[in-house]
Amino acid sequence: MTIDVTFNFYTDANGGDPDKTSPTLRLYHKMLWSKSLPNGQYFELDNKKSGAYLYHNSELGEFKIGSDAITHSYRNQARKQWLIKQIPNEVIELFDTGSTIGAYTLFPNKQIDGKNTINQARGVNSLIDDRFDLTLECIRLFYSRQQSPLYDTFFRYKDFFDLFGNFKGYVEFFLLNDLIDENENIKFYLPFDNFKTRPTFADIEEYLIYKKGVMEFIKARNKRIEKYAQTMQHNSSR
Repeated sequence: MTIDVTFNFYTDANGGDPDKTSPTLRLYHKMLWSKSLPNGQYFELDNKKSGAYLYHNSELGEFKIGSDAITHSYRNQARKQWLIKQIPNEVIELFDTGSTIGAYTLFPNKQIDGKNTINQARGVNSLIDDRFDLTLECIRLFYSRQQSPLYDTFFRYKDFFDLFGNFKGYVEFFLLNDLIDENENIKFYLPFDNFKTRPTFADIEEYLIYKKGVMEFIKARNKRIEKYAQTMQHNSSR
């Protein structure tokens, strides 16, 4: 399994959204996440199924799954332009780092009852604002059967989260370990107030603190992905 953790998916996205149009990202997702679940059953992802980005169908269930960028520079978000325009180089650096495999994951993307998918809900919920540290806290709470801004959305996709058994199983499957501490608490990018207020940036300094946390996570996860891929390649060649 060869994974180039420095590859920028915008380079082969043909001007589109890499989540939809980068063939390399799609292949990497299939290679990385087709593997054994915590219960020992193999989760094979098919990238040839018509009408699906990735697809799985077995006794575990039927899943249509899509790619989701989990780190954001907010480069193109209109309401943050007052900030973004002041530090364009910082924003571009985060955007470029966030275009590598460490900044992407998978979520089920089949709409249920005409309601938002996980990807959509993360973006439109003002208490999340596409922040993955906040999303991961919602996932942690979901496994603990506690409410969060994304609880109802996650409940619609309970069969997907059940695949991983518990929060630890989910984190370890998707190699998200670098965003939690030894007690399985989230390493938030900015101080967390338990979803009492909307996440935003008061000033440039806050954005730079956020950027530092995101960059550290992406780089650490890229190293983890690279090590995992090398281990799988070594095992397959034995």
